[in-house]
Amino acid sequence: MSTSFFLNSVNFHCYNYRVVVRFIIGGMEKWKLILGIALNIISSISIVFTNKYIYTYAGIPSVSLTLMHFVMTGLGIHICAKLEVFEPKKLVVRSVLPLSAALSGFVVLTNLSLQYNTVGTYQVAKAMTTPVILLIQTYYYHKSTPLAIQVSTVPVMLGVILNSFFDVRFNFLGTIFASAGVVVASVYQILVGTKQKEMVVNSMQLLYYQAPISAAMLACIVPFLEPVVFVIQGLLISDVMVVMLSGVLAFSVNLSIFWIIGNTSPLTYNMIGHSKFCITVIGGFVIFGDPVSTNQMLAILLAVCGLTIYTILKVRQQNVSNTETTQEIPEKSSQIV
Repeated sequence: MSTSFFLNSVNFHCYNYRVVVRFIIGGMEKWKLILGIALNIISSISIVFTNKYIYTYAGIPSVSLTLMHFVMTGLGIHICAKLEVFEPKKLVVRSVLPLSAALSGFVVLTNLSLQYNTVGTYQVAKAMTTPVILLIQTYYYHKSTPLAIQVSTVPVMLGVILNSFFDVRFNFLGTIFASAGVVVASVYQILVGTKQKEMVVNSMQLLYYQAPISAAMLACIVPFLEPVVFVIQGLLISDVMVVMLSGVLAFSVNLSIFWIIGNTSPLTYNMIGHSKFCITVIGGFVIFGDPVSTNQMLAILLAVCGLTIYTILKVRQQNVSNTETTQEIPEKSSQIV
């Protein structure tokens, strides 16, 4: 009797111990996810304001700043690999070169857009990436898209166009850089999606090669495009610290995106992106005093509404596709068995 009572007591306490451990682990994972999302939101918004400060007050050219970002990101990713945050995968460098060139192009052009445009116009212009990707996939890759998703991009395009029309500080050169950046960014995102499936790699494994290669590419052209020596000579210690901070933020954005994609749903990831969009636009008005009219605010709101509708429809489509794929797997498995 005493033996069975003792065994039951042990089993009861072991069960309670397992419940407590699971609760603690679950709580830790929840806090890790919250911290990852917070890091992404803070670093994504902060890097825009930090870069705008650098362009406005420190005078660092865009290509040179982008080069520094790639160097810092490359160092950070190599440290993460050493700490076993992810496992590097051996890739053929030649296969990564086109992706690295496209990455360099779209980041440089996006930074130039930020340099010449207001923060609000810079942020709203990036929203055009969604309809441009849809356009490329439809007419170049002949990929069919539901009509509802196509229609949802109309308010996005209208919002971007109207924002530029009502922008008090409209800059023609900035518009050229923003438009070119959208096209190159769209091509890059499509290429990355294709190559990741072909190479069977995640974003960190790919960026492990891309960052140093992109840095090397920019290092070759910077001396011909920007007077780096004169810029460095005129820098203050405070400017150097801000540039270093910008590099750390660039790495933090990439690291936190990797974490969020791996631990949240596509809807959560996109909604986080929309919240950053709104906060960054508002921050541009508050911090840098960018003038904004009522019509411009309505145009921005129209673009945000279009992006939100597009995201919801796109996620629903993905969920349906995933459900159909899951239902087909048991049938295929039973045939093999």
